Amino acid sequence: MSDSVNHFARLSAINVSEHIEKKGGFSYLSWPYAVSQLRLADPAACWEVRRFNDLPYLATDLGVFVEVAVTVQGVTLSQIHPVLDGRNRPIAAPTAFDINTSIQRCLVKAIALHGLGLYIYAGEDLPQVGSDPAANDAKPEPRPESAARLTTGKTINELQQRAIQRLVAETGTELPRVLEFYGVKSVAEIAVADFLRVVRSLEKRRAA
Repeated sequence: MSDSVNHFARLSAINVSEHIEKKGGFSYLSWPYAVSQLRLADPAACWEVRRFNDLPYLATDLGVFVEVAVTVQGVTLSQIHPVLDGRNRPIAAPTAFDINTSIQRCLVKAIALHGLGLYIYAGEDLPQVGSDPAANDAKPEPRPESAARLTTGKTINELQQRAIQRLVAETGTELPRVLEFYGVKSVAEIAVADFLRVVRSLEKRRAA
């Protein structure tokens, strides 16, 4: 296929609505369907479950996380996902089944970064930064009151700070806008409750 083909546009144009499953009030895309559509679009597409000291998960004092990287047409995008229960709450001591389930969810979200089913997760990203320099200097949209309440309590650890800083650098995002949106002065002040929202937002920018 020609290099001019926009593979993200092709995948994002696929209607996945009939394959969305509802659990506990949340929407999930069937992972077998996501994988089949991905391989139909790109037979060479592949994915990798990232390892942490030879383990397929990372245990921290904030919870357990998994990471999956998906490569489509030579572009690799990764997604970090916490191990959650049926109500999307972190599991402090997950079983092998819990970790496997989270890996599958993480795989689907990593595929979504390439376009397939991305609209399912709409509404989690930050205000878009315009290509016009004047737009970039504009005052960001008011921070939602619900988000403001989440900033109280514990702040992210050094590992999470490095993850955000890496994504900011990779996406060319203006860090001051991110900090202003979350009402903090430095990455170290970002609340634990906001961590995944920041990561998802930046990874969506990288996929766009």
